[in-house]
Amino acid sequence: MKTSSDSHPATLSHVFSFASERTDQWRQLNAQARAWAAASDKDAPSHKRKCDEYLGALRELEHYWAFPGPRLMEALSTALEDQDAEAFAHLAQSASAALLSGDFRRSENVWNTDNDGDGRALDALPPDMLSGAAAKPYFEVLVVTPVQSTHWARSREEIARMRREEDPFKYTVVQVASFEDALLATLLNGNLQAVVLLDGFSFASRQDIPGMHEYIRRHIDLDPDNIEPGALATTLAQSIKRIRPELDLYLLTDRAAETLAGSEQARGIRRVFHHVEEPMELHLSILDGISDRFETPYFDNLKKYARRPIGTFHALPIARGKSVFSSNWIRDMGEFYGTNILYAESSATTGGLDSLLEPTGNIKRVQEAIARAFGAKRAYLGTNGTSTSNKIVVQAICKPGDIVIVDRNCHKSHHYGFVLSGAQPYYVEAFPLTQYSMYGAVPLRTIKQALFDCKAEGTLDRVKVIDMTNCTFDGHMYNPRRVMEECLAIKPDLVFLWDEAWFGFAVFNPLHRRRTAMGAAAALTERYRSKAYRAEYEAWREKHPDLDPSDASLLDARLMPDPDKVRIRVYQTHSTHKSMSAFRQGSMMLIWDEDFRHVEGPFEEAFFAHTSTSPNLQLIASLDIARRQMELEGYALTVQATDLSLRLRRAINDHPLISKYFHVATPEDMIPAEFRESGIKDYGPPHSSWAEVADAWDQDEFALDPTRMTLVCGAAGFDGTQLKGLLAERFDIQINKTSRNSILVQININNTRSDASLLVKALADLSREIDQRQEHGTAAECDVFAARVKSLVTDVPDLPNFSRFHDAFRDNSASRSNEGHMRPAFFMAYDESNCEFVKLASDEVDKRLKDGPEMVSANFVIPYPPGFPIMVPGQVIQADTITYMRKLDVKEIHGYHAAQGIKLLKPSALAGHRPGTDR
Repeated sequence: MKTSSDSHPATLSHVFSFASERTDQWRQLNAQARAWAAASDKDAPSHKRKCDEYLGALRELEHYWAFPGPRLMEALSTALEDQDAEAFAHLAQSASAALLSGDFRRSENVWNTDNDGDGRALDALPPDMLSGAAAKPYFEVLVVTPVQSTHWARSREEIARMRREEDPFKYTVVQVASFEDALLATLLNGNLQAVVLLDGFSFASRQDIPGMHEYIRRHIDLDPDNIEPGALATTLAQSIKRIRPELDLYLLTDRAAETLAGSEQARGIRRVFHHVEEPMELHLSILDGISDRFETPYFDNLKKYARRPIGTFHALPIARGKSVFSSNWIRDMGEFYGTNILYAESSATTGGLDSLLEPTGNIKRVQEAIARAFGAKRAYLGTNGTSTSNKIVVQAICKPGDIVIVDRNCHKSHHYGFVLSGAQPYYVEAFPLTQYSMYGAVPLRTIKQALFDCKAEGTLDRVKVIDMTNCTFDGHMYNPRRVMEECLAIKPDLVFLWDEAWFGFAVFNPLHRRRTAMGAAAALTERYRSKAYRAEYEAWREKHPDLDPSDASLLDARLMPDPDKVRIRVYQTHSTHKSMSAFRQGSMMLIWDEDFRHVEGPFEEAFFAHTSTSPNLQLIASLDIARRQMELEGYALTVQATDLSLRLRRAINDHPLISKYFHVATPEDMIPAEFRESGIKDYGPPHSSWAEVADAWDQDEFALDPTRMTLVCGAAGFDGTQLKGLLAERFDIQINKTSRNSILVQININNTRSDASLLVKALADLSREIDQRQEHGTAAECDVFAARVKSLVTDVPDLPNFSRFHDAFRDNSASRSNEGHMRPAFFMAYDESNCEFVKLASDEVDKRLKDGPEMVSANFVIPYPPGFPIMVPGQVIQADTITYMRKLDVKEIHGYHAAQGIKLLKPSALAGHRPGTDR
């Protein structure tokens, strides 16, 4: 991929996000312009040619943004034609700086084309900019119009005249004349918040932009011949909603507006107007739409509460801060945190604060706004992290005896949820990545095999839930549409719980959204209601009249559910604080359940059971604010974060020195070929086109989230824990997750290119040091280094699989399915007389593995890293688990204390236990 550091500007077909590349190209144009202005007569022509090249590339796409705008772009072209290098450099520097700093949102001066500074501003400039109302949030409105471009300036002036001092926001317009131009503007311009469609525009763009159609096709592929006559505007509205569902859409038509407004075609359009008979109403509607998304009901009320003179006679001495600011000893706490956080503390649920447990006011409105923003039917707030959210959902949708097909490597909160609910986990295994001491995700074939095994055993009716982690800690993304569709073909009323703890941001950009639970729920709901699907299903059903569980070919066949029986029942949990601007432990539970009326009571009971009666008010407010930010700028932020992660990957893997010792694992490294049907090896040129990447994300069984980077460090002689500590101590770089020979680098909306540069610099410095030690070290020292690398890269322990539950905790010991009663095993360990300990290194362990009696775990054993349970209560411990534990070199192992040994259930206790009972 070409970047601004290359000799030529990049084109649409070569970049992931042109919005990010655009800023680079303006900086490059600025540099070339300054070089031209300072050049000698001999060198000036070559610099001018470069300026012409960059301005030409930018000119092709700049009309999809309001700034710099047509007049400033024309002024640049004029200066170039007049060979006025000084004027060109001034204008280029002004535009470039304003884009980089965002000053075009705040100051009218940067919209000025007059380099003498006489105050002549653009005709499209909002009046509130002229009045200095810089605090008002700025956005842009896309107008898709059949009006000739020669009349666009007059239209902008008419819109500008409608703006008023009392307007809470300021906006400018971007005008295009076709369906294709509108789609491209929607994809490119993250400043857009509303789209106005004037019926009568054309389909094809008149712009000759290289790569334009490929860029659009990454996200939507439409054949104009399949669009019904007269439906171009409504089809565009539906297409924009697929790409950016948060945008407000308005349709101006000279047809029967009242009839169109009530039609299915107008679904998703906020308001239909009869042409332009009410321009002020359109203006007010645009502002009202932004106000709906900008409003944060809980945060707004909390601010009001903090400003009121409250007398507190409840349980919080810290409320209002008197105990802090009047203290002789803890006044520094108030100085550190400030007054607002203390003034906004309360135990009350009155005065506009509402109750999290029984919301009827602003918290209820927050939940409704979150459901809208994240594409769910219902939403609940979690204030104790997604660990608790998972337990709430599991306990709500499962009852004792229900079978849950679950990834054995899922977060421990799911396992504890099974203990609480009495559900029986049927553990299925993810594919191993032994070289990195981590697991990937569970193949669909494995999940289908589990369902068919239960069908063969006559227990399919008890299978209630499929419970998977999407995306995994290490970035493996399922194809939820495909997983749910094929599983629903086997059992049409299955409930799906997708733990998207790390993936909450994903719904806000169209590339990631296709891999999310809520995105899949919406897509499948629409699919199963269509006539096209019904015809497709009938043809498929003729070839597959019966799903025989003994038919092995069905494991690889594409299965389809009956549209008359299928129910879409999807639950998603995510840690808002992990990828959005929320305080720690902020979580959300999103629901798309067509049968939620049957679950609402149990869900509320589970919510009551696990939710504090004294939730943190600041945390609730931060969830409210996180929703506002993502609904208004989540598209731009998530695309920018993804683009940054791709840049960082290339900077590391393409660096001649760093790549000797470190590299970021690619999709080819992290996903076996059998699950990458597309054959994609890495994302983006020269490895693949972006259209191919989009197709792969649509079709492949697994894909790799670019924002989660496994940085392999074994070749540098570092294990993950060592490198994590080194980066923190020497370079002030914080890392969370590690493996035996890697660290996880996470990019989110908080990261900048300066952050990326800091990491690259640190890795470069470490690589130089290793190089020097290798060059100047003795033969013995080099041998020690080589042995260390070998132990980290080659001599890695095999990963253990789940064995089985002991027969004492199984209903049918001869069953092919492996579900078990984990709850009684868990609580048996509460009685010390039922337990024994054996030392991991003792001969007794090896003797019992060989001769018996079987060793049965009494509790969860979870090494960090990798962070998944290698033993669960009631599991028979086998040799591969013991070997793995003996090779572990991590210090933190939950549920295991080396001085005591492995905690086991005694054979005598097991002999007297009846399956399915707690005794």
